[in-house]
Amino acid sequence: VQLVASGGGSVQTGGSLRLSCVASGHAYVSPCRGWFRQVPGKDREGVANIRSDSETTYYADSVKGRFTISHDKAKRTLYLQMNSLKPEDTDMYYCAVDPSCREPKSWLRAPIGYSSQGTQVTVSA
Repeated sequence: VQLVASGGGSVQTGGSLRLSCVASGHAYVSPCRGWFRQVPGKDREGVANIRSDSETTYYADSVKGRFTISHDKAKRTLYLQMNSLKPEDTDMYYCAVDPSCREPKSWLRAPIGYSSQGTQVTVSA
């Protein structure tokens, strides 16, 4: 599985960004996909995940109501719509496919799976 994330950038507080993640190769290794964020030296923080077969979604409390995860099967693309961005959302964001389909809330606490390169999101005050 190859994953390529894009869409990061710099915005002011309250702004919006949409991240995209295109999958290629053996893309349908799993219906369980998600986004996490991480800076060097810190643990991964799960942001949101989705089961593409049921469209079931889960979010970290810190982003609930502001971020929306979605998946376009035809385009093999995972999205993360981020609204009402805050400075504390500043981070490197990664998309992931979890072949084990770990329980969603567990995955948010400890994201695993194939992951993309990062895309930087910077939110200024």
